[in-house]
Amino acid sequence: MADIKSFREIAMERIASMGEASEEDQLKWKYLPEGEKLAASCLNENREIKTELEKYDKKAREYILKGAEKVFISNINVPKNEAIRGINEKAMHNLQSIKKDKNAVKAIYEKINYIFEHYDTQGKQQREQSYELLKQDFQNKIEQALAKQLGTENNLEINVEALPQFQEEWRKATSQLDNQYNNYLNEYKQELREIE
Repeated sequence: MADIKSFREIAMERIASMGEASEEDQLKWKYLPEGEKLAASCLNENREIKTELEKYDKKAREYILKGAEKVFISNINVPKNEAIRGINEKAMHNLQSIKKDKNAVKAIYEKINYIFEHYDTQGKQQREQSYELLKQDFQNKIEQALAKQLGTENNLEINVEALPQFQEEWRKATSQLDNQYNNYLNEYKQELREIE
């Protein structure tokens, strides 16, 4: 009967068969995560990526920039609140400082800022109108259900906004409204990834 190998033995055999990792792979494994951490600290602590990059040699910078770029782009989001607005500004500022084609980045930022302005103006009006319509719809349904159960008109004051069902429906509605903006934003983020 053949010996049964443990998971560890199988994994060790596979690692041995892969051979030695190239210098490029080693740099990538070490410095991509380093770049991601550096970008996160730039967003959280108001640091400038350009200043931080000076601490690394040329070989490491390439991978640090790739890791940082990933984090900066992923942190550009629809500005639902002031904290997100601040992170957007930091991410966009730092990203522009590391990209070579500044004009292309600036052109995409103009598109992104247009989406953000629209979200803050017309989008806000859409959300407010949707909220009121949903609230009125819930109020009507509850009043009808109570009238049907009790058989008479009632004067009960019910805070529909506190109901879990209302909150869930509002989350779904908000998500649908935000998805329109996120679809455009994701296109522009992809364009940012493709810029040198």
